[in-house]
Amino acid sequence: MTVAKGCVLGAECCDSASTVALTEGYDVFAAEAKNINSDYTPESVNTDGWDATANAFGKAFPGISIILCFLHGFIKIRDCCRTHPLFNKICKLVWDVYKAKNKKTFSQRIRRLKEWAIKNIEPSPVLTKIITLHKKSALYQVYYDNPNGHRTSNMCDRLMRFIDRTIFTRQNFHGKFDSANAAVRSWAILRNYLPYCLRKSKNTDEFMSPASELNGFKYNLNWLENLVTAASMNGYRQ
Repeated sequence: MTVAKGCVLGAECCDSASTVALTEGYDVFAAEAKNINSDYTPESVNTDGWDATANAFGKAFPGISIILCFLHGFIKIRDCCRTHPLFNKICKLVWDVYKAKNKKTFSQRIRRLKEWAIKNIEPSPVLTKIITLHKKSALYQVYYDNPNGHRTSNMCDRLMRFIDRTIFTRQNFHGKFDSANAAVRSWAILRNYLPYCLRKSKNTDEFMSPASELNGFKYNLNWLENLVTAASMNGYRQ
């Protein structure tokens, strides 16, 4: 799944989490984006740290800056130390690293975090995760060269929770791989064009959904007509 500004830009089923499979999946997004704008080249992307995802984006968009999600690094540490007597101190020090204003400060803080952990935490999964966070320092620092990029992948995580619940509700996939993929893509289009709640949209008549806000325009006043228009453009029958 690829997202930006609250919109699902690409959603494709893959038969595995390998580099080959994910490259094929993200290539669909790349091809569709370039079909709209042949010069489309994103400057950066934030990923959860899965090597296959980073490799897939690197192949789809050569030269793209790949920023490692800091939130995932924090969560791995947090989940290991929930019952640790230094839990609050550890979490604070990790987030102090995140709040660094530049590369130099980030590098200093993450190094001091590792030194503090080695001195105050006995060998354990918690210490291992903190050392791992430090080893990935350069990957986190890519953000400082791309200040308009994202430091975490939580936008994608939020949208993936919706599709996860949908798949659970329909008791997973049934039938063939193609039908599962069509279901996921249909969900993505529906999610993009469903109107905002009144609290979000009452002060604007221009943007009624994530898609219209991203595009800067809407096809029709009726959201369902917008959905049908988008679906027909993506090869679905009306």
